[in-house]
This record gives sequence, C-alpha cells and structure tokens, in this order.
Amino acid sequence: MRAEAVDPDATAPIDPVPSTSPVIDADATQPIDPLARPGAGASAQARGRVPAGWATWSEVRAAKRQLARAKAARRRYERKEVRRFTERSRRRRRAWLIGGGSVVLVSVGVLAIAYSPLMALREVRVEGAATIPAADIQAAFAGDLGTPLPLITSAEVQAALGGFPLIETYSVETVPPDTLVVRVVERTPVGVLETPEGLELVDAAGVVIDRPSERPEGQPVISAGPVTSEGFRAAAGVMRSLPAEVRSQVVQATAATADDVRFVLGSGASVVWGSAEESTLKATVLAQLMRSVAPGTVAVFDVSAPMSPGLIG
Repeated sequence: MRAEAVDPDATAPIDPVPSTSPVIDADATQPIDPLARPGAGASAQARGRVPAGWATWSEVRAAKRQLARAKAARRRYERKEVRRFTERSRRRRRAWLIGGGSVVLVSVGVLAIAYSPLMALREVRVEGAATIPAADIQAAFAGDLGTPLPLITSAEVQAALGGFPLIETYSVETVPPDTLVVRVVERTPVGVLETPEGLELVDAAGVVIDRPSERPEGQPVISAGPVTSEGFRAAAGVMRSLPAEVRSQVVQATAATADDVRFVLGSGASVVWGSAEESTLKATVLAQLMRSVAPGTVAVFDVSAPMSPGLIG
C-alpha cells in the first residue's frame, strides 16, 4: 500500500458543536469598580469576582478614615509645637497683662478712696507754734474742712498761713484718713529797733514780729541803721549766733559797719566783736572768758581775733 502525504498546514476539522463546555479562565474577567455602588466590591469579592490588588468599598472608607486621623494628628502635633516654641513669649505677655491690670486696678482703687468723703479733711494738727496760738492757725483752714486731702494744694496752704508774719518756715503732711499736720518754725527775734512809730521787735531778716511798748527782757536794742543795711545784717547775725547764756545779757548792739559789731552787756562791760565771720568760734571764746573772770572786773572783752582774745580791766 502506498502511504498518503499529510499536509502540515492543514488543520483538523473543527466540530461546530463542542462536546464539552469551554473552560473559562477566572483571571480573564473584566475589572469591577468597587465605587460603582455600595457593597458591590465586597459582594463581588465574596463571590471571588474581584481581582487581586483591587480595593473594596470598605477598604476605601477605612483608608479615608485613617487619612483623616493622620491629618488630625498632624494638626495636633503642629499646634503643640507652636505652643511649645511660643510658651515663653506667651508667659511674658501674661505677666505683662496681669501686672498692668493690677496696676490699673490699684490706681483706680487708690483714686476712688483718695477722692472719696473718707479722705475729707476733719482735723488740723499744729506743731511748733509757741508765740502763735495754735487755734488761730487751725481757724485759717476752716474753709478747707470737708475737702479731700489730695485736693488741698500748696497754694491753699500758703494762703492760709500767709497771714501769720511770725511763721518763718512751715511744712505740711497729710495723715490719712482725715488729718492735716502743719509744722511751723516761728521767727526768732534778734532785737528791738527804735523807730519814730515806737519799738519794733524784729528777726534777723528785719521782719517785724511785734511792737512792744517797752524793750522785752533779753532783747537788745540794735542801733545799726535800717534793716536793709549791711551793718544791721551783721549785728543781727551776731545776735542770732550767740548762745542763750550770753545773749540774755546783751542790752544793746551797734554796728557802724559790717566789720565793726559791738554790744554792751548788762554788767556794763563792752564786747568788741568785729565782723560776723567766725561767729561760732567767737561766741565760744566769749562765753569762756565771761565764766573765767569775776563780774564787774572787766570793762572790755575783745574777741575780734578769737585766737588771741583780749581783756581790758
């Protein structure tokens, strides 16, 4: 028998009706969109129809929640870091605000109390007045009674005390809640001037303190020209520098010039003083000389040169 040649390009006849069902590859299915409708991905995955690597709807929602939590944590971290780096400035700002608020509150409280009726003047206390009656000084402030202490000005105090020529200097102090303390220094008389109008008791500045009818005891008659002259100023300064034990014995003082001050003691002895320079030393030397000699035995004490004083019997 002769064998037939087989054409390799020829295919076997295909049966149009396969005897068995074709095998469907599961990996060849079309991708399913899990966002198409709720639950689609999960149910498809449950049926084995979602390919590997595709996210389900629940996984997408979980990823969104995780992303939101991460963003919130990041924001919290950033706020914490900002607070940490600005803590010192915020602390300083709080301190300034608290301090400023405290100052404002205290100031408002002090002003409210200071200008309230609780601080109204009710008592005037006078200190240092000897010749001037204290009641007269208190009466000078009658118009200020009821006025808050902070509202009593220096001009009002000067106006009240200006009517007292015997006051040389003064100072005032407010003592809460209602007291005004007035401390005065009265003028110190140095002698008596003989004028056409009569005797005038004056201080070292020539201010008239009193007009007595006769020379007060312990006050010498000063004969040194007008109160504006250099002779009067020199003599008045010397009288003021004398210790009380010496000054009480002076009955008359003269000064032809500022360098020629002299005075007479009650014993009749004269004192050559010279200028007003070194008055403290001269007063000390004169007091020692007067204690060292018997009264009436010396006619002249010369202390014009205090380091070498002289006595004339």
